[in-house]
Amino acid sequence: MSDVSDLETAVALARAAGDILLEVYAGDFSVEMKGASDPVTDADKRANAFLVASLARAFPKDGIVAEETLDQSAAGKFERCWYVDPLDGTREFIKKNGEFSVMLGLAVGTEARLGVVYQPVGDRLYAGAVGAGAFTEVAGGARSPLARDAGPEVDLRMVVSRSHSSARIDRVRAALPVSETRRSGSVGLKLGLIAADEADLYVHFSDRTCVWDCCGPEAILRAAGGVVTDIRGEAFQYDGRIQNTYGILAGTPRAHALALPIARAELEAARAGA
Repeated sequence: MSDVSDLETAVALARAAGDILLEVYAGDFSVEMKGASDPVTDADKRANAFLVASLARAFPKDGIVAEETLDQSAAGKFERCWYVDPLDGTREFIKKNGEFSVMLGLAVGTEARLGVVYQPVGDRLYAGAVGAGAFTEVAGGARSPLARDAGPEVDLRMVVSRSHSSARIDRVRAALPVSETRRSGSVGLKLGLIAADEADLYVHFSDRTCVWDCCGPEAILRAAGGVVTDIRGEAFQYDGRIQNTYGILAGTPRAHALALPIARAELEAARAGA
């Protein structure tokens, strides 16, 4: 199949999974803990089951790695592998602030190739394929192409986590010409804001994100002309590793270039125990 047809299938599945999330979101639901700070709801599980089964039917020769599926051994074993986060922003889902999304990404070889991020509340979708461009749809309207202007930004607009703050982020922000800070839930929605020219930079130091957190959003932002790496400036490799050990640095080309040495120095200081 082509990138275009693959992307259209992924868009349809993400929207359908979003309907599942909204059904749970509208009522009362229980919250379990997978770890000390890792909540999961029935919405995560139901959307996960739907997406895994639907992708397996649509792409029977592809691998599938999903957050809520215990067997994640397909990572790195298929030329094409789908990475699924059925509910990115579970804390925001629990708080009912609307800042959560469905995220699908396809890696070909070891590279993120295409992605979809769908925010059910507000009906906003970001999608793209590297080399084929990116687009957004809002509330059933026409698709709008996403393409970052290569011109220099005078001041940077930084998007930061709504649920996770740190002194390191504050120091990076203080060292850059940041004129505006915006808080948002979901990694995918943050990178979507950059792709849509509503923000310029996102820095995330945690070593707790995984491949399903970045595959889809990375493909979209790169398709729109942005840059996504880890904090060291290294490209993500979808080669079997599940955890992202060195965080996420995403932005316009200029914003990424300005932030990289500052963020990398923070990472090195933390690892040296400074």
